[in-house]
Amino acid sequence: MGSIINNEIIITPLKQVHVGGGNVLHALKNTDNGYNGFGEAYFSWIENGSIKAWKRHMRMTMNLIVPVGNVQFVFITEEGNLLVREIIGENNYVRITVPPGIWFGFKGEYAPKSLVLNLASITHDPDEVERLPKEAFNNKFL
Repeated sequence: MGSIINNEIIITPLKQVHVGGGNVLHALKNTDNGYNGFGEAYFSWIENGSIKAWKRHMRMTMNLIVPVGNVQFVFITEEGNLLVREIIGENNYVRITVPPGIWFGFKGEYAPKSLVLNLASITHDPDEVERLPKEAFNNKFL
């Protein structure tokens, strides 16, 4: 069971099974808190120090996991107030579940490249996402 932050965002510690030759990293089961259906899974690389911001999904629930490297995620309100800031990845292996309607951005941290996995509740639809330039919130969070 994960920690619910602001009654919306859920941060769930994930199991790592240590086996010879390489560990098994759990991600999401359909019985997990935060599972809201399955639309697609996709990966995104981000380089150290690079920022990808700002984006808001209107219908998609995201389940964000960083199996390689480390990434700082920032989630803010419509008014630009900080909801959650969390660095996740190899040093903090968790899943962040984000419901629709929350602005977010992310930044690569500590590793040359980091890999983000989103287990999305719906398939990609360019009409359900809003974007703002990274300067929109004065870069005060990333």
